[in-house]
Amino acid sequence: MKILVIGSGGREHALIWKIAQSKKVAKIFCAPGNPGIAEIAECVNIKADDIEELKAFAIKEGIDLTVVGPEKPLTMGIVNEFEKAGLKIFGPSKRAAEVEGSKAFSKELMQKYNIPTAAYKTFDNADEAKNYAEKHHPPVVVKADGLAAGKGVFICPTMDEAFLAIDIIMNQKAFGDAGNRVVVEEFLIGEEASFLAFTDGEDVLPLASAQDHKRVYDNDEGPNTGGMGAYSPAPIITPSMQKRVMDEIMIPTVRAMKSEGRIFKGVLYAGLMITKKKAKVLEFNARFGDPETQPILMRMRTDIVDVFTAVIEGRLKDIKLEWDKRTAVCVVMASEGYPGDYEKGKVITGLDNLKDMKDVFVFHAGTSLKDGKLLTNGGRVLGVTALGRGIKTAIKNVYTAVEKIDWDGVHYRRDIGAKGVSSR
Repeated sequence: MKILVIGSGGREHALIWKIAQSKKVAKIFCAPGNPGIAEIAECVNIKADDIEELKAFAIKEGIDLTVVGPEKPLTMGIVNEFEKAGLKIFGPSKRAAEVEGSKAFSKELMQKYNIPTAAYKTFDNADEAKNYAEKHHPPVVVKADGLAAGKGVFICPTMDEAFLAIDIIMNQKAFGDAGNRVVVEEFLIGEEASFLAFTDGEDVLPLASAQDHKRVYDNDEGPNTGGMGAYSPAPIITPSMQKRVMDEIMIPTVRAMKSEGRIFKGVLYAGLMITKKKAKVLEFNARFGDPETQPILMRMRTDIVDVFTAVIEGRLKDIKLEWDKRTAVCVVMASEGYPGDYEKGKVITGLDNLKDMKDVFVFHAGTSLKDGKLLTNGGRVLGVTALGRGIKTAIKNVYTAVEKIDWDGVHYRRDIGAKGVSSR
């Protein structure tokens, strides 16, 4: 098979790393890819949201399967366009991807079908949003309605911060048209977890559990990011909690989407807030999470190409997922200043020191090559991921690897996985 993966981040590197293990695969392309991906796939200089060029390339090269990494091309309708051209593609349709593309749509869907989530209201007027926030005791949560690369959510402990968040989103247009509307919702207390599941629109098959670390600094301090690290499995998702999430959230959401004429095929990702007995949805994503994909796929033993094909063909009930019993931990190494402004072009050193380390892999996210040197080229630069027998060993292994890598201004959290240790 010839496979095309769309995207250029750590998630896409992890997907290609896993796809490359399939005996069914003869050739992998990635558009646009990155230097790490280029070591195992042929990178093609086409942007991830250039749907017409991507489609033309897939037809010309006789691509057997396309896998979409990022959310933007999904919400633009890449799946619809590829399917019209008779191309096999893994991911939800444009209308199904709206579960991520619009937080207002997602909240309305959950309210209509009694899927547990925080109380909320949606506004397209900043003053009305402020009036609503003022009537509710802080903390409150303010979210940009559209796609904001994981940075459009503001947890506001005070009313002044809620007003500022509304201004940043709606008046300053920090996220462009994604901020034409805001969702103001109650602040949920508990522990966050990521729950991903494959679905062919009928059956729902959960992946291994994971926990992401959204805040930029240790102890969950600082602004939200696209994710500073993750580990799998997450002890907070006990077998009984997994059953509850499947019965109360994942299966009802897939059925709700079908009832709305938006059959969802692909990966449905629920960001959850968990307490001892309940789980509520913080948000839905219409694709693999980043960085959760890195530790999850490090543990996956099943041929992922078989799963993609079964989802597309409506045969997911035939698939059984198998997992490595070890724990995987991913630490994101980021540029100084991220998620705000940061400099690019810093020389990365030390990767050669990891070549002899077993059960460690470095997934590239924001890197570039110039004159034979590997440089930083994004906010999140590398996702160093390691396996270990138990969470403590996996943490030790990953940070041993992280400490061998360096560049001017490197920043990473030093507490990834700590919640997994304390909750055992």
